[in-house]
Amino acid sequence: MVFDCVVWCAKYLLCIFNFIFFVLGTIIFGVGLWLAVDKHSLIALLKLVESERIEQFTQTQVIEQLAYVLIVIGAVMFFMSFLGYLGAMRESRCLLSTYATFLILLLVAGIVAGGLAAFYKEKVRAESKNFLQTTITSYTLGENVDASSLMWNQLMSNFGCCGVTDYHDFDASQAWQNSKGNRTIPEACCVLKDVADLVPRDEDCVTNPSDSNSFYKKGCYEVFTDWLIGQRELIIIVIGVGIVHLVLIILAFSLCKAFAKYNDMRL
Repeated sequence: MVFDCVVWCAKYLLCIFNFIFFVLGTIIFGVGLWLAVDKHSLIALLKLVESERIEQFTQTQVIEQLAYVLIVIGAVMFFMSFLGYLGAMRESRCLLSTYATFLILLLVAGIVAGGLAAFYKEKVRAESKNFLQTTITSYTLGENVDASSLMWNQLMSNFGCCGVTDYHDFDASQAWQNSKGNRTIPEACCVLKDVADLVPRDEDCVTNPSDSNSFYKKGCYEVFTDWLIGQRELIIIVIGVGIVHLVLIILAFSLCKAFAKYNDMRL
């Protein structure tokens, strides 16, 4: 009786976990598919940017790549959770073993990726900086502002930073050189009194930046990295996901063993 109760609890606990991941996977897959098919309506619905800037915001490979990433993540979550749920409900050792094996492979891949990122930390930092540098080379102002410029404006205005390492990074953008006029830095690098419209607190900031009226010497890479490190919630989420991952693996293999023992008892 105790054996049946423990197996029953483990079985339906696994089902509940996988049902939750199934729903989340379906939502992520749906959002990714929607973003890939019709970027305009989704961005307008979520109000990610002002309506007049949606056209420029969607004309970027970043949005398209994000859509494909969401589709892949959603599809993996959908497949894995469906496999685990079906295996538990049908008491199939084959499905549960396959499910647990996939979970172990994902866990190992995550650990290896994290280890490589830690081991090659300086190279990862250099590559990520180089990537950011390539996105800032098209930075521009005016009516023809593109999605990369909009995203940089959002990043700089919300995090209080300027460029990747400092304001000199904008010198690599020919579009910035052509559109800046007498500006030394963009408005987004200034201390702002209106973040939404990028209105500087000091009108002379864009032409005569200083430490008091701007963030022109403060690079966004270091600021964003420090912000990530300081996010305890993110660390807790990662640890929580790892624990849930291990619990699912233990439950799956435990049920495999329990179902095998139960079938032997019936013979």
